Amino acid sequence: MDFAFTEEQEILRKMARDFLAKEFPKTLVREMEEDPIGFRPDIWKKMAELGWMGLIIPEEYGGSSCGFVDLIVLLEEMGRACLVSPFLSTAICTFLLLDAGSGEQKREWLSKIASGEKVFTLALTEPSASYNASGVSTKAAEDKDGYIINGTKLFVHDAQVADYFLCAARTNLWSPPEEGITVFLVDARSQGIKITPLPTIADDKQNEILFERVTVPKGNMIGELNAGWPAVKKTLDRAAAAKCAEMIGGADWTVENCVAYARERTQFDKPIGSFGIIQHYLAEMWAEIGHARRLVYHAGWLIEQGLPCAKESAMAKARMSEVYRHCTRMGVQIFGGIGTTREHDMGLYYRRARQALPLFGSPDFCRERVACEMGF
Repeated sequence: MDFAFTEEQEILRKMARDFLAKEFPKTLVREMEEDPIGFRPDIWKKMAELGWMGLIIPEEYGGSSCGFVDLIVLLEEMGRACLVSPFLSTAICTFLLLDAGSGEQKREWLSKIASGEKVFTLALTEPSASYNASGVSTKAAEDKDGYIINGTKLFVHDAQVADYFLCAARTNLWSPPEEGITVFLVDARSQGIKITPLPTIADDKQNEILFERVTVPKGNMIGELNAGWPAVKKTLDRAAAAKCAEMIGGADWTVENCVAYARERTQFDKPIGSFGIIQHYLAEMWAEIGHARRLVYHAGWLIEQGLPCAKESAMAKARMSEVYRHCTRMGVQIFGGIGTTREHDMGLYYRRARQALPLFGSPDFCRERVACEMGF
């Protein structure tokens, strides 16, 4: 595989960096963190006009038919800019709709995602905070009008602005965990839904969703009855790789700004970058990002080629999570205590690195996944 960007990817990268620097400065990042909605419809519309929402959606549904590596390129720039938006949440649901949706569902919903008309999010995790099938206890019982969903979902990103949820629910209580789960498309405005915001270290708009006798039509079932988990599991592999791309962007920003600061900040009449310990910090950060980046792009290439990627995606998530956390911790060491504050940009990345660690699998969860793929 070739790690070099194509001409089209270089254009996408530059366009995204220029757009986000202009439209989403750090002052706006802080505003969106404090805003309970955390969403700018005007910027979302501009992103849709650039074709970002439909990047990986086939042309027949209004998208651009680009590959997963193109998405990684875009997400890197979003992570670099600390973008606050439901882009990743919607992209994750796009993976699931592409894999498991019927032809009619794809025609109806993918075109609306590509145009920026609708926002989606995945309602999966519950109080157990598990990404295994055994962690799904929300129930969906068949009814004459469709299915009745009861249960609680936690840590759902962007639910406060989503038009629809893709909700994983248990439809067979007696089968093994992975064989009794079905995915439903749920209108966020349905009667019986209660959304409660959850405070987080990164102010990244996570929510609790309470489903209390929520009725879903049978036509809103995504995939087959009791057979939804394989598609969810495949989606999680892609979601983990996509989140890694965001982390690469944040880690790159951290190193670049630490290098610039180490050259200009003086101590004992010398730039702090002249001291060996600071040089070692920066060299280690640069080397670790380079190694993690290769794991992420390898996983992304496998996804783009339609090849098995569960092990590689888990390896990338485990490594990139720890590298991002380490780089931002070293960034705080270089910038000093101000680097942890909300007033300094370094604090934005420091907090995001800690928020990203457990998302779509903590390093320990991912290592267990790798061991399972190895046959243990």
